[in-house]
Amino acid sequence: MSQTPVFPEGFLWGAATAAHQIEGSPLADGAGPSIWTRFAHTPGMMLNGDTGDVACDHYNRWREDVKLMRELGLTAYRFSVSWSRILPEGTGRVNPKGVDFYSRLVDALLENGIEPLLTLYHWDLPAALDDRGGWLNRDIADWFAEYAGVMYRALDGRVKKWVTLNEPWVVTDGGYLHGALAPGHRSRFEAPIASHNLMRAHGAAVKAYRELGKHEIGLVVNIEPKYPASDSAEDQAATRRAHAYMNEQYLHPALLGHYPPELKEIFGEAWPDWPAEDFELIKQKLDFVGINYYTRNVTRAAESYPLNAAMVKQPLGTYTETGWEVFPQGLADLLLWFKRTYGDLPVYITENGAAFFDPPTADVDPRTGARRVRDPLRIDYLRKHIGAVYDAIQAGVDVRGYMLWSLLDNLEWSLGYSKRFGMIHVNYATQERTPKDSARWYAEVIRTHGRKLAEPLPY
Repeated sequence: MSQTPVFPEGFLWGAATAAHQIEGSPLADGAGPSIWTRFAHTPGMMLNGDTGDVACDHYNRWREDVKLMRELGLTAYRFSVSWSRILPEGTGRVNPKGVDFYSRLVDALLENGIEPLLTLYHWDLPAALDDRGGWLNRDIADWFAEYAGVMYRALDGRVKKWVTLNEPWVVTDGGYLHGALAPGHRSRFEAPIASHNLMRAHGAAVKAYRELGKHEIGLVVNIEPKYPASDSAEDQAATRRAHAYMNEQYLHPALLGHYPPELKEIFGEAWPDWPAEDFELIKQKLDFVGINYYTRNVTRAAESYPLNAAMVKQPLGTYTETGWEVFPQGLADLLLWFKRTYGDLPVYITENGAAFFDPPTADVDPRTGARRVRDPLRIDYLRKHIGAVYDAIQAGVDVRGYMLWSLLDNLEWSLGYSKRFGMIHVNYATQERTPKDSARWYAEVIRTHGRKLAEPLPY
């Protein structure tokens, strides 16, 4: 970033959340349980026994949260819908109170000049559908299209940017291969089936949108650049496998109509031969792709499951509370790779952020009672990564928005409440919200259309 950055007119500045991580009240007003409700209440699956039963209580405090978004100047808000709030059994009967909750939220966003980006699936499958096989059942493509259709009919027009799936890689790697996330399966044979059915469901939902909707729809993936640890043939091959597994496994079928060949090498006898007509369903025209970026991976060959590859920790690197290296250049590299590989499809950065240590309670000025949370490492992280986005735009990548992860400190899935990603601090005991210094800084980035990035950091 060699000049004072000015982002394009109409660039969306926002923040992102996920339903199960912030809403709480998972069974309120006729909602059905999700796989995460079930997973969190299974002993030993969640750190400290944490659950999403309360989370950030956004289900009851959403008006306060929208007010905070407006005060910070956000022009967009990416959130997800809980499928089991809408269809408690996953299909069939629609729960009107669930639809009404999201309808009121969308209206409030629009009234405050904030564009909604709605994600249909952010990992919280209805438990009733998991009982029928979940992502291992081919019928789930039709189930997902049915649910998507309910939401399109209710909100399209007020919502003009839709996302089918968030991070299908995490759904299958964590939920079906390694068992760290709901539904907690560990099977080399199940993971490819779940991945394929996720992509079939994505295609079915896009196809349904072309019949019912009138605006834009896309897919969100989490991807990260893979750099070989050395020039050795073994490390180069391991890097190609890691790249195919994480970065191409979902983008290739969605945008090119086929899987990368390395997946057959990775999964061996567990990799099925897929019918050609499946790819006709999966490869639908998309209006944009959302990219979630957090870190890079320096890769070496290793005897490890399933990639025969391992990450090499960098001795001089800076790492977040989740053990992820801070590497902003990786975001620019990734965006340029996307353009080279898939063309000029518009891109949104739909998640980018970091967990650093933040205290459980905000500091309070004894004279004024004002609350404050200082988070200089997060400001530095955001400044460098937003700068990398600007560099990619200058290099010709069509990036149209940036969504900071996350609006609020929240439930970090199976890690419970141990990691704080929010730009707004949440005191989980009282539910008090306190914008951190990073939130105030980000508000200035938005107000100045990016010029704030050229100023010295406030610490």
